[in-house]
Amino acid sequence: MTVTQEPQNPAVERDRRRELAAPPTSGHGPRSWLYALTTTNPPPNAARITDGETRWDIDPLTRWIVVTRAAVLPMTLFAGLVGGLLAIRHDGFDTVDLILAVVGILLAHLNNNLSNDLFDTTVGLDDASYPRALYAPHPLLTNLVTKRQLYGAIAATTIGDLVIAAILLDRRGWGVVAFAAAGIVLSVAYTAPPLRLKKHGLGEPDVLVVWGPLMVGGTYLAATGHLPWQIIVASIPYGLLCTTVLMGKHVDKIPYDEPTGTRTLPVMLGERNARYATLGLLAAFYVTTGIGIAVTALPWPTAIVVLALPRLVQVWKAMLTPPPPEPPKHYPIWPLWYAAIAFVHVRRAGALLTIGLIIAVGFNIGQWS
Repeated sequence: MTVTQEPQNPAVERDRRRELAAPPTSGHGPRSWLYALTTTNPPPNAARITDGETRWDIDPLTRWIVVTRAAVLPMTLFAGLVGGLLAIRHDGFDTVDLILAVVGILLAHLNNNLSNDLFDTTVGLDDASYPRALYAPHPLLTNLVTKRQLYGAIAATTIGDLVIAAILLDRRGWGVVAFAAAGIVLSVAYTAPPLRLKKHGLGEPDVLVVWGPLMVGGTYLAATGHLPWQIIVASIPYGLLCTTVLMGKHVDKIPYDEPTGTRTLPVMLGERNARYATLGLLAAFYVTTGIGIAVTALPWPTAIVVLALPRLVQVWKAMLTPPPPEPPKHYPIWPLWYAAIAFVHVRRAGALLTIGLIIAVGFNIGQWS
């Protein structure tokens, strides 16, 4: 008799001999916050169904960590760190402007998450059977917040970004505002009518541009007041990393997106070809990092990203196998599978890229002159 081994997701494989750790039983306190920050979910026992409605026993911080999907903010924070570390030893660098820029892109990411949930619900894409409401509680569909509260959070993050933009306009000029405006337009157009880039196979290029040149380049521009061509080249590897996560997520969502006419890039390519395309993007991260080093856009210590290759091999194998028929016990973000696989690589490779830049700063190893 042949025994078929269940595919392993590196995000949940930590120890093949044991199940995932059980989640906390309470929706209050530090353990609940940490669980929400690492899974995008509140503890399972925090929900109660009464008269057909979901009622939550969670503290306010846990609630808003889940509503804003703060678990994915490290991707944006690392984009800001990459831009800041590239800028730190160049003419015009200012720490206050760097901090303002990083806070600005974090607020923009929160705003994007909140706006996506609002717009996708408004146009009827998000419902109880769509993955957004399956891998984590949907803010509106599960009564985590009211529509009025969601509008209020969107307004607050928008106002915060406008204040930061006004300050940076005064300190750095219109270039920073142009980058910020481009990022906001692309973020809103990702799901909002009339463009709805995600629906037409343009969501993935959108993410590459936003998390690469706009976030990394915009942070550098805000911190120094200028933007050499090298920073655009240096921003591409990290943009590619973030795009692999979205590709994985959209591969997971093909069975849900295709029937609704949401033609993400994986829907257009087909499931098998989309997984191969994701592998190509993963490999392109290393190629573009090498190119960046070769043209002195990146300092040579960033070659430390090769230490992520063992993780790439693990992820590569997992990308070539189908997901299991059912989630492992305590797996919190089902039906997402390939998104978690890609995120494992982003976490390792992105951290190593940042470490390489820190080494370059610490030992005064430069890029371009």
